[in-house]
Amino acid sequence: MAALPRLLCASSVVLVVWAGFCSAVCVEVPSETEAVQGTHMKLLCISCMKREEVTASTVVEWFYRPEGGKDEPIYEYRKTNHEFPSRFSGRLQWNGSKDMQDVSITVLNVTLNDSGIYTCNITREFEFEIHRPLFTSSRLIHLTVVEEAGEDFTSVISEIMMYILLVFLTLWLLIEMVYCYRKVSKAEEAAQENATDYLAIPSENKENCAVPVEE
Repeated sequence: MAALPRLLCASSVVLVVWAGFCSAVCVEVPSETEAVQGTHMKLLCISCMKREEVTASTVVEWFYRPEGGKDEPIYEYRKTNHEFPSRFSGRLQWNGSKDMQDVSITVLNVTLNDSGIYTCNITREFEFEIHRPLFTSSRLIHLTVVEEAGEDFTSVISEIMMYILLVFLTLWLLIEMVYCYRKVSKAEEAAQENATDYLAIPSENKENCAVPVEE
């Protein structure tokens, strides 16, 4: 009977570990800050909730501020999606998740005039039995729109390393070829010298070159 509680305890630990691995993991990843003209740009806004905070009503507000200007509302999620009249009219798409931890939006057909500061405000009202606390958070995205995509620094480094490796391998191959050529040439010269020396020995002396066999 003493083994039964231990077995139950071990089973509980396994279940807890299994639940921890199987549960969804939320990571607050920062958004990209550069977009290319004419492409679609996802403005990433993630606000993770704890397990005990899953039951909550969430309100999301997106604002845009041009350089030297003021914040203007462009999008809102309050149980339903609502797009405010602005320069982005017809170009905003909701990309939020069902659990409302990812409340991102996408700007379609980005233009150079879309550069500026985007603010994502998140307000949550948690539904506990005793009280309903509010939690607010904000994310700022400084977006720059360029005409053409700049070359990635990582790809440039990769190309440079590839060319250096190619040159190194070419030099190594040339050195190996020269080494092998010299080795073969020396072997041929040695063989030719031995043949010349052998031919220069008189015929009667060639018979004496045989090694005597000891009895």
